[in-house]
Amino acid sequence: MHVSHVQAAVACAQRHNLHMKIRSGGHDYEGASYVAEVSFFLLDMFNVRSINVDIETETAWVQAGATLGEVYYRIAEKSKTHGFPAGVCPTVGVGGHISGGGYGNMMRKYGISVDNVIDAEIVDVQGRLLDRKSMGEDLFWAITGAGGASFGVVISYKIKLVRVPERVTVFEVKRTLEQNATNAVYNWQHVAPSIDNELFIRLILEVVNGTQNGTKTVRATFVALFLGDSKSLVSLMNERFPQLGLKQSDCIETSWLQSVLFWDTINIATPVEILLERQPHSLKYLKRKSDYVKEPISKEGWEEIWKKMIELENGIMYFNPYGGRMAEIPSTTTPLPHRAGNLWKIQYQANWHQPGKDVEDHYINTVRELHKFMTPFVSKNPRQAFINYKDLDLGINHHDMNNYYEGRVYGVKYFNDNFNRLVQIKTKVDPENFFRNEQSIPVLGMCSAKL
Repeated sequence: MHVSHVQAAVACAQRHNLHMKIRSGGHDYEGASYVAEVSFFLLDMFNVRSINVDIETETAWVQAGATLGEVYYRIAEKSKTHGFPAGVCPTVGVGGHISGGGYGNMMRKYGISVDNVIDAEIVDVQGRLLDRKSMGEDLFWAITGAGGASFGVVISYKIKLVRVPERVTVFEVKRTLEQNATNAVYNWQHVAPSIDNELFIRLILEVVNGTQNGTKTVRATFVALFLGDSKSLVSLMNERFPQLGLKQSDCIETSWLQSVLFWDTINIATPVEILLERQPHSLKYLKRKSDYVKEPISKEGWEEIWKKMIELENGIMYFNPYGGRMAEIPSTTTPLPHRAGNLWKIQYQANWHQPGKDVEDHYINTVRELHKFMTPFVSKNPRQAFINYKDLDLGINHHDMNNYYEGRVYGVKYFNDNFNRLVQIKTKVDPENFFRNEQSIPVLGMCSAKL
């Protein structure tokens, strides 16, 4: 596909009043980029995927349809000491990932993906191909965190590469409630957002079988990336997080590229060419929701959470710590406002493999109930959410005369005080609301376009 094809698609859709969906991420949990209740056509950016790495300037131009795995592989081809701070799922496409902010396990050191974007190309509603200079700083700001599909068709991003050591260290340590997980989790929340910026420790909570037949327990899994050697990591953990009891034997020293395999639960000895595969290794039905946590949770609170998780059984929570570089960048620097004051982000998960509405309803309701239960522990006024974990439970825009008000319901949760600036930019660059989906940025005034 050539840029001219994208321009032709935009022109054709407007001429014939066709609704257009844009897919370039492969990470739209709710399918808003490729599903609709009305007729539409899909502009799939899958083959717009060139990657040009320039180690001399420590930059790369990456097209929207390239996958993160391809980007990481192409960077490592040129340098063993460069990487890019983005997601841990290598089959996710660049366009959707970066335009929605993009985060990963180096964000405490280098910020999120959009903090490392220095230029972009976009086809606007008039069919013009614009770069940062010609689109202007407002539009460039909007497509570095608010999702590109509200403003145009993102063709590519120019990213700033970051330095990584030749050897990094990873570990995965599991603890059940019977193995004193409560104490480890309680201390994790105080340590993970404030420890050395080179260390990112994700926490996964899920229900598993207990030691006694027929019983259930909660298992806490601590997964880490440390931008350094294992000896330094064990020393740091013994000093700051002794409750986990990390040992040298728990640690794996590897290249940064191979650490991507580890984080995607691929055997670390697998040839790294697997990162060039564009299909996910497993396909499943899923539901996701998100939250941000600003205050530590008491041990009594954790005990209540364990009870609720065991009762629901199928709800999983991923906790991703903030702090570090994330606390240093002002909340208005990009549309994503979640910076200082956030201890960690929660991703709620349910995964299932059997089709059928009854099964679907059970798992979706499980996630909703767990999300509701967590209300006292998370951000308030507004209760915040992450746009790259799109969640239509937060509101759907029908793009009628209530366009702005419906958009504000979910928009404030995703973007806080940045929402109004996004609306002003949207109204200026796409006043007829041509680029729209169920949770796009709305325009001011009555909208003539309808889904």
